[in-house]
Amino acid sequence: MPSQETEQEQAPAQRRSKITPERAQELYTAVLDMLRESGYESLTMEGVASRSRCGKSTLYRQWGSKPELVVAALHGTRRGVLRRIDTGTLAGDLREAARAIGQVSGRDTPLMLALSHAALQSPELLCALRESLILPEMAAIDAIVRRGVERGEVAADNPATEFVSAQMLGVMRARPMLEGAIADETYLLRFVEGAVFPALGLDASASGS
Repeated sequence: MPSQETEQEQAPAQRRSKITPERAQELYTAVLDMLRESGYESLTMEGVASRSRCGKSTLYRQWGSKPELVVAALHGTRRGVLRRIDTGTLAGDLREAARAIGQVSGRDTPLMLALSHAALQSPELLCALRESLILPEMAAIDAIVRRGVERGEVAADNPATEFVSAQMLGVMRARPMLEGAIADETYLLRFVEGAVFPALGLDASASGS
């Protein structure tokens, strides 16, 4: 009878897709919830199996290891909410982006903090973190600003346009460290109107959502 270690070592070669997409989403949700609650180091395949009522051997057969499962969970739960924002004005789009980011900040910020240290030790995990939680949001905000430039709402040579996504996403990550509070919807709306609008030359009283 093969040992547990032998089974785990052979698992990647034997993997096959027996888990439905719906079941995979349940597992991904359990993984991310546990990361937010206890951090990466405390996450175990045994814990995920118990939380999700899934056999540990099934997890190893499908994903092979904890890092692979976490990477799959990050990739498998992309939302892309910011890409759908288009109110017709830059002020309206930035306000909607602030609201959307603020609504998920309570979930995403603890996840980022939980994975930050581990990601520095794992290039694969760092890449998944950036691709799943950071780069899509930056690209969506950059697209919002670019549309504003194309409509003539902001000068094309305004140097602040390059840094809007870094401002909005950076303050969400930084506020818990600096002030001990989540950058929620109300805070991000105030930040956008008080810091981003002036840098872009927008009037905070400009019409928008």
